[in-house]
Amino acid sequence: MGLHGGTAEAPKPSVLCRMNVGVAHSEVNPNTRVMSSRGIWLAYVISVAALHIILLSIPFFSIPVVWTLTNVIHNLVMYLLLHTVKGTPFETPDQGKDRLLTHWEQIDYGMQCTSSRKFLSISPVVLYLLTSFYTKYDPAHFMINTASLLSVLLPKLPQFHGVRVFGINKY
Repeated sequence: MGLHGGTAEAPKPSVLCRMNVGVAHSEVNPNTRVMSSRGIWLAYVISVAALHIILLSIPFFSIPVVWTLTNVIHNLVMYLLLHTVKGTPFETPDQGKDRLLTHWEQIDYGMQCTSSRKFLSISPVVLYLLTSFYTKYDPAHFMINTASLLSVLLPKLPQFHGVRVFGINKY
């Protein structure tokens, strides 16, 4: 018996296609498309803004120190997540091909100059420019922020794709 007293009918095929229960991803390696997924750029910007607001709420930090800390913490976290963590957290059928690649090298299947890579390259530069402005180009802050920016931008260059400087992070 159905819900309304009638006979039970099999669901229409169109109803089955709309249900997402048990649907697996179609990517061989989901790391390749995570930065192209819906809403990830907005979540990234909100996360950086939240970090900045949290640092602003600490009473004994001055505005230039907060901007420098926001920049340095952002760049440190992005360096660790994009350029030191290797492999994929998913079980993939690629025979371990991506095991020795960093997350940056896996994004968009290693293609250069995609919108995701441009966004991840431009965002630290924008944060650096904001930080430089709000620290009034103080030489100490400027040196710290410039070193931080270079540490996160140089590994993103196409010339460093797959390169392990001094053998660091080789395995």
